[in-house]
Amino acid sequence: MRAETLAMSIPSRLLIITAAFGEGHNSAARNLALALIEAGTTAQVCDPCLLAIPFSTKLLSRLYRFTTDYLPRVWKKIYYSIDRIDFNRSGIFATRKPARLLAKLIADYQPTAIISTYPLYPYLLARIFRQTGSKVPVFTVVTDSMEINSAWLRAPSDYWLVTDAATRESMIRSRLPRERIIDTGFPVNPQFSKLTPLAPADSCQPFRVLFFPTARRTSVATFGAAILDASPAVSLTLVLGKNVRLLHAAARVLQQAYPGRVRILGWTRRIPRLLNQHHLVVGKAGGATVHEAIAAHCPMLIHHLVPGQEEGNLRLLEMIGSGGYTASPPTLTARIRAILTDHAATWRAMKHALASHNRNSGAIAAAKFILEKSADPSTE
Repeated sequence: MRAETLAMSIPSRLLIITAAFGEGHNSAARNLALALIEAGTTAQVCDPCLLAIPFSTKLLSRLYRFTTDYLPRVWKKIYYSIDRIDFNRSGIFATRKPARLLAKLIADYQPTAIISTYPLYPYLLARIFRQTGSKVPVFTVVTDSMEINSAWLRAPSDYWLVTDAATRESMIRSRLPRERIIDTGFPVNPQFSKLTPLAPADSCQPFRVLFFPTARRTSVATFGAAILDASPAVSLTLVLGKNVRLLHAAARVLQQAYPGRVRILGWTRRIPRLLNQHHLVVGKAGGATVHEAIAAHCPMLIHHLVPGQEEGNLRLLEMIGSGGYTASPPTLTARIRAILTDHAATWRAMKHALASHNRNSGAIAAAKFILEKSADPSTE
């Protein structure tokens, strides 16, 4: 499915609201906006928390990243405590300024529909609609897979757009209306639908591995070496992203220890193309990375797992047959060696499984559905 097939003569103004707590929310929002704009409509992306309370939001975002990187057991307790809260009944002082800003934004922008990629906002929208007496359709884009926090499930929403069929069935079992849960796939960049993945018959010489380390300096040295030690045929592309200053020295040490086998990249917009050009990706189990790997038909090994929401992403990879969890460097080395044995037979099987799953146009599918339903008065 290509974006140009979505063009519709609908005078839509779509508001997409996201939050800085986890890259999956922002990635889904950006990609959905790209698909909607390619379809010829108007879409605006904003983060009400970042706009209304920038200092607190940036601080909480840094604390979130620190906790998930260094204190995953602490985050697990926080995650499951959130799961017990019913935000329909709980007033949250910290959301008052974002709620006021969101209400003003709606009044000024006059959107024909609102898309939320963060579970908190539909609760604020319900309060705003009650106060103003007006309402537009609300679409909640669930960025987690299979392991779904109750914050998503209880959100006041017209539709929930989900990543896969198994997640949809899980939410139906939680007594959400079947007809309101739509399996569009995770909103990956529309570029994925236009790129050609490596073929299962590829020679795998060299065997190119794309590695996303965590912010820990030791992850570059230990897991990077584990990947390269698996086979002399392995070449490594190391993507440091926003942690380039923090991790570059450790990356250079790794590059010097394995001459000619390590390429270092900082922040890049070329992730869709890189995933389609590599044989394997090693990274954390975040929603955006996992679903981008799935979209590129690129098998994935998880080296860092945040308890709670990311456990479902791992389960999805295992269900497809396209990846698994390698919690220690020796386990990672052994897993890559197993993937490469017998002329990379396991890798080829994983590629075939991903081709059968074939989810590379989630943002386009979501955009099409949103545009169709936004034009239908019965959704209001």
